[in-house]
Amino acid sequence: MAHGVDASGRAQVGLKTARTDRWWLAPLRIGVILGFFIVYATIRIFMNKWYWVDAHHYLTPLYSPCVTESCVPGSSHLGTWFPKFPVFIPFSIITFAVLAGFRGTCYYYRKAGYRSLFFAPAACAVPEPHKKYTGESKFPLIALNLHRYFFYGALVFGILNVYDGVLAFHGKDGGFGIGLGTLIIWINLVMLWLYTLSCHACRHIVGGRLKNFSKHPLRYRYWTFVSKLNPKHGTFAMASLFTVILTDFYIMALSAGWFSDLRFLN
Repeated sequence: MAHGVDASGRAQVGLKTARTDRWWLAPLRIGVILGFFIVYATIRIFMNKWYWVDAHHYLTPLYSPCVTESCVPGSSHLGTWFPKFPVFIPFSIITFAVLAGFRGTCYYYRKAGYRSLFFAPAACAVPEPHKKYTGESKFPLIALNLHRYFFYGALVFGILNVYDGVLAFHGKDGGFGIGLGTLIIWINLVMLWLYTLSCHACRHIVGGRLKNFSKHPLRYRYWTFVSKLNPKHGTFAMASLFTVILTDFYIMALSAGWFSDLRFLN
């Protein structure tokens, strides 16, 4: 039985789409970006090395917190909670699971993923190739409803990233210092927090269930602030992907000894 635009009772146009513009450009561009990030992050978490710069206390967000005995000395800011992991298990498996879950279930990334990776549909007035759609009420898409819970986990890891950023103000002599890596880390922190706080789940948690804002003036202020960020959630989502990659790559390069950190204040 035909479904969608090919269902009985609907006009049989015979064309995939009558659009003449380059409708495929936007989903292609987003798909390339998402695909690159997925490949890059997967490779990096399985490398299990080049994530810590001891001289300046730089820890990449992909490995924060590093809490196993497999971590290199100095990188375990919160201590070692777990014994050594086998070589085939990434040190950052917990971090990756929570943050990948947060982004993967994000409303913006759902839209981007549906359009760019699953073509459901790729653009307006362009039919999707799938013959059946069951929505997000059945497995596995029902798991997307866990987004609000992943949001709480993202908040915890965001606070840990801020702690890492404070430790990055470390000079060569053990005192206060600022390098290019410090600035990159903090730019990434700003983008990550803008992405997190502009989240739809954050807006709902702050004030979505209130019936009377006048009785909750403080939460109303928070809700107003988040509401101003919310329209730019997609922009923050994509920009933070680039800052995470930039931060991780820079710290990896320093840790591997490819070049030295540019210091402004030691």
